[in-house]
Amino acid sequence: MNALGFYLLYPLIWTLSLLPLRIQYFLSDLLFVLNYLFIGYRRKVVYLNLRNSFPEKSNKNIRTIARKFYRHLFDQMIESIALIHMSPKRILKHMRFKNPEVIEDLYKKNKGVILVLGHYGNWEWLISLQMLVSYQTLAIYKQLNNKYFDRMYINIRSRYGMTPVPMNSILRELINREQKNELTLTYSLGDQRPLFRHIQYWTRFLNQDTPVYLGTEKIARKKDLAVVFLKMRKIRRGIYETEFIPLFENSRETKEHEITDKYLNILEKTIIERPELWLWTHKRWKHIKPDNV
Repeated sequence: MNALGFYLLYPLIWTLSLLPLRIQYFLSDLLFVLNYLFIGYRRKVVYLNLRNSFPEKSNKNIRTIARKFYRHLFDQMIESIALIHMSPKRILKHMRFKNPEVIEDLYKKNKGVILVLGHYGNWEWLISLQMLVSYQTLAIYKQLNNKYFDRMYINIRSRYGMTPVPMNSILRELINREQKNELTLTYSLGDQRPLFRHIQYWTRFLNQDTPVYLGTEKIARKKDLAVVFLKMRKIRRGIYETEFIPLFENSRETKEHEITDKYLNILEKTIIERPELWLWTHKRWKHIKPDNV
């Protein structure tokens, strides 16, 4: 079934990626209308997440955020498909890196970097950063259940030189790169829900008790990586601007949970500024904090 689903959908995805972006955005608008009138993709999850995150907002405000979110969600899907054929020159017209000198200064200091961000804006288009920095870029990713689509995403994310690395292999990959005297910059999206058996830390995030991954922090401290937060803004449709915000240059000097708390605090403020750009369809708060924690 996995193979059948892939081979049925991939020709359509490949064809869509060839279309001009303006036509792809027309399809995004069409998907938005179909979803609003008939499909309601994860509508209950989106509204529950929004209401719990912003209890002070009226139902009207929540509906407004939800509508804006779905418009952005379908844009983001279309933009990800466009990567299949988008040239390096073209993607750099859509991605504006505000202060890449922050990253290059760390490279000159011979510091490896872990770049922390969230599922906010269009994280897929960030693969274009490899063309602007001296680092070898890696991206921690969660493997998809469908191995065919997993391979497709690996190919897309590798187009500009970035290397996707499964979560359970990242430390070994960093050690191998270090042995080859390669400086690396590693993307880490740390706002996903961990498996219940892997939960080691709870914090308050968007007004809710939230379990979080500690893997990013542990890797940063173990390898003494510089930690930089990547803040993304959506200027207009198809145009994004990023800003690199240094958090810690020497991670081994940080206290336990300090990196995680600082990252989530900045991410939370970013989400509050424009909540429609975060991935609200994710069942982020599925796990309930035990009373004895």
